[in-house]
Amino acid sequence: MNDSERPSPQGAPSVVRWLLFIHQLPPKPDYLRVKVRRRLRGIGAVAIKQTVYLLPNTGDALEDFHWLRQEIESEGGNAMIAEAEFVEGLSDEEVEAMLESQVGDPQDPDSEPHTRADRVTPGQTWVTREDVYVDRIASAWLIRRFIDPAANFKFVPARGYKRRSSELRFDMFEAEYTHVGDNCTFQTLSRKFAVNDRAVTAIGEIVHDIDCKDESFGRPETAGIASLIRGIADAHEDDSARIERGSALLDDLYASFHKRRK
Repeated sequence: MNDSERPSPQGAPSVVRWLLFIHQLPPKPDYLRVKVRRRLRGIGAVAIKQTVYLLPNTGDALEDFHWLRQEIESEGGNAMIAEAEFVEGLSDEEVEAMLESQVGDPQDPDSEPHTRADRVTPGQTWVTREDVYVDRIASAWLIRRFIDPAANFKFVPARGYKRRSSELRFDMFEAEYTHVGDNCTFQTLSRKFAVNDRAVTAIGEIVHDIDCKDESFGRPETAGIASLIRGIADAHEDDSARIERGSALLDDLYASFHKRRK
């Protein structure tokens, strides 16, 4: 019998649809609360209570919760994982809507509800610094895939460039879209344009850790993606070629993350 099945009164298996992650953190270190909250958001979990998070009952979700539980306990906290069915107070349909929308955790002060998304005219010219690397490559992929499929990219020197009124700048000095607070440019774009997609959030965490070099999220894929991006940059001096090759890599990474949540 599958671990997520229980015999029903009629003898047919009943699938337990949800996993709950219930945790308690120590008062110190201060960074742990933010780190755990970001990790839960990154794996697509939704908060149903202040310290109770939910994912669909899949092998991948159980593994994600398992590793987070170990990390919390190594820092002096405690956590438990449970299979759950809702009888009253919350329906399966409401849970599914929460997972689909991912509009921000009301218990998370770092989370911004996506209620006023930026909009652009298709076919904009998007300007960034030449010699593109991880954040600019990933941001260009995000722009073309989710924001402006007809986008044109222009690469300029770090100094001496004067913006035209029709252009939008990203990941450069005085850009319309760049690092904001702890967010890299990719994360800023995904928030500003309300790209509410768990796979995009996961990619943003990888891009953040490579670009900012602060290991805020510690995803297991980060080191491998960093090596591949380095290889793309070493093999191609042309910025358009770097974006083309990087976009193919990110398409595959996105498909991998997206499939895990099916």
